[in-house]
This record gives sequence, C-alpha cells and structure tokens, in this order.
Amino acid sequence: MSKQAIVYSTKGCVECDMVKQMLTTQGIPFEVRDVMTSAEYRDEVEKFGFMGVPVTVIDGKAVKGFVPDELNKLIVDEQ
Repeated sequence: MSKQAIVYSTKGCVECDMVKQMLTTQGIPFEVRDVMTSAEYRDEVEKFGFMGVPVTVIDGKAVKGFVPDELNKLIVDEQ
C-alpha cells in the first residue's frame, strides 16, 4: 500500500494547486498542510531546508515547487 504524500501549501498558491492536481491525476493520496494556519507546519517545512511552498513530502523525501520530473521520482520511489 502506498504511503500518503504531504503537500505543504497556502491558499491561492498556483504551484501548490498544480502539485495537488498532478498527485490527484496519478491517484496518489495526499494531505494538505496550510503553512499559513500552523506554525508547526511552517517548522516542518523549514526542517526540510525550505522557506516557501509548495513542498511535497513522500516517505521522508521532499521536493520544493512544481517540478514534475522531481515529483515523479518521489512517486516512482514510493510505488
């Protein structure tokens, strides 16, 4: 069974929406964590070494931004 992805996001973030659409299209379940609503979520993003969103995490590995090739690597590694 595939582990769930986490997408750190904010409302109105176009790249965040693109990441979520890509995951949905590929049938990858994900949890959205809005960094504007939780200091804990912001801290989690910073622990991965990033300051902005989107950050997509699968199995402890993170990708910043909407980078389809990098996101596909995460997805393939997970399956």
